[in-house]
Amino acid sequence: MLAVLGFPLLGGAFLAKWGNRRWAPEFNSAASLLTLVSAILLALRVLLHGPMIVFHEQFFIDSFNVFLVVLTAFVAFTTTIFSRPYMRNEQVLSGLTNYQLRLYHSMYQIFCFTMLLALTTNNLGILWVAMEGATLATVLLVSLYRTRESLEAAWKYFILCGVGIAQALFGTILIYFAAEKVLGAGGTALLWTHLNAAKGSLEPTVLSIAFVFLLVGYGTKVGLVPLHSWLPDAHAEGPTPVSAVLSGLLLNVALYAVVRGKILVSGALETRFADNLMIAFGLLSVLTAAFLLWKQKDIKRLFGYSSIEHMGLMTFAFGIGANFAGLLHMTVHSLTKSAIFFAVGHAAQHSGTKSMDKITGLIKSPAVGWGLMLGGLAILGMPPFGVFTSEFLILTHAMQSHPWATPILLVALGVAFAAIFGRVQSMVWGESKGMALPHAPAYLPIMIHLAIVLVLGLYIPRHLAQWYNDAARLIG
Repeated sequence: MLAVLGFPLLGGAFLAKWGNRRWAPEFNSAASLLTLVSAILLALRVLLHGPMIVFHEQFFIDSFNVFLVVLTAFVAFTTTIFSRPYMRNEQVLSGLTNYQLRLYHSMYQIFCFTMLLALTTNNLGILWVAMEGATLATVLLVSLYRTRESLEAAWKYFILCGVGIAQALFGTILIYFAAEKVLGAGGTALLWTHLNAAKGSLEPTVLSIAFVFLLVGYGTKVGLVPLHSWLPDAHAEGPTPVSAVLSGLLLNVALYAVVRGKILVSGALETRFADNLMIAFGLLSVLTAAFLLWKQKDIKRLFGYSSIEHMGLMTFAFGIGANFAGLLHMTVHSLTKSAIFFAVGHAAQHSGTKSMDKITGLIKSPAVGWGLMLGGLAILGMPPFGVFTSEFLILTHAMQSHPWATPILLVALGVAFAAIFGRVQSMVWGESKGMALPHAPAYLPIMIHLAIVLVLGLYIPRHLAQWYNDAARLIG
């Protein structure tokens, strides 16, 4: 636990001073690699010996959150591999200053620290603080270029998510208010393990109101419609590595906070109140985002709206109780979408634009062209990729438990497929109009992510399937 949280925190402090040095990208990768190794060791400890409660009960690790810890650490590490040549090219193409490089490298590690803190803490108050810290770190990353558009996107992100996180704070206070009567005043009334053990005795009315605020608050960070308007701008205007970790990490962690709240509320109310709210927000997000995809001209905004669609699908999955499918979709979406942003980042640098109408001939750089094409097919749910498997499981579960929702999902997925496939195809093929880059792009992270997604579509290893099953049972 100390290593998982300590490496990114110390790495961020170190890079705040020396993040502009030539070796800073390598140090950034090394710090993330150490975090990943620590996360894997922590996961092995939990899987072999059961849940952990450490540091005076302030941190709690079980199969659910340790799975997300490993996924977060892995995507964070591969993103640093991608960002090494990408940021060096940006230094040449966009004229990044030494201050901006220090800010980027240090805030990247601090962002990773806040995500891991949010996932591992047992204290709902610390969870809220960690999510607020993640907001502040990503605001600085989104505004890195200091252009009018990036500053507008950062302020929009800060204001909307600031209002949202305030709603989450009020929901957290209401939970404490309900728990204080059962658990007594003090810190234990905010500890999730204590709350989960006593959820049957908590006041149902207060908890139901609390969940509304938690869903609206953390749902803003998830990007659920109609709380989503910050997300496409933040994806479009920040550096591409930031877009990758926003889609691959931050949205998952915010949804994790919602699901933890759902477990408490469902246990206290013994009704489907929380589930129905998640189903409604999830379906609205999937359907709205699918149609908004047609209006996009910016390639990063396009895949930003795609993230809204998929987060809505995950929210719907957890709402109907398709927990295994929701966890699998979390995994494959994070890996696929980050791989897509890796390819998009190189494509935008190569073409000198983010406009999809002006990007052509990416196949001339096979790893970028095929990476974007295969990533596009994967995120659209084409077999045999893992996104097809998770979406198939969600749809079959919906047919059994909520058959009325199945046509809505099918229409939304069909509209999204048509909107993205044609755009990707036109960018990959045709005459190349790009320029040579000063530093060769990093192709390996794209290939690794897509290879894992392909394997998960064909075969889920027995131990990984058992891990998903354990986590799904914890969610209930």
